[in-house]
Amino acid sequence: MADSPQHNLLGQPIEPCSMEPRTGFFRTGCCETDEHDLGRHVVCAEMTAEFLTFSKLRGNDLSTPRPGFPGLRPGDRWCMCAARWKEALDANVAPPVHLASTHESAAEVLERDDLIRYAADSQNLN
Repeated sequence: MADSPQHNLLGQPIEPCSMEPRTGFFRTGCCETDEHDLGRHVVCAEMTAEFLTFSKLRGNDLSTPRPGFPGLRPGDRWCMCAARWKEALDANVAPPVHLASTHESAAEVLERDDLIRYAADSQNLN
């Protein structure tokens, strides 16, 4: 895991995305990243039925439980790959984003305005 404090899209220390189920590349509950996270699991998204179906059709079944993974349901928050969120955006099924829990590096892959437009926690922008 990265040694230095990591920040969210708002320039503040990153907030947990989900402890139940525990998410993040490092399974710390936060969308922290480093050079080993090739998938860039930096977007804290709130799962929707539409997105979970889309992801399953794309070969990434997030809804079926497996050993060590409870499966996700609509309403669960999860650190997802920035590229997958962009694919979902392009398919009009992008799930809401929690800006305070999304790593600042998401803006290197995604348009900041798109993330803000899908913000579930837009009150944090004030």
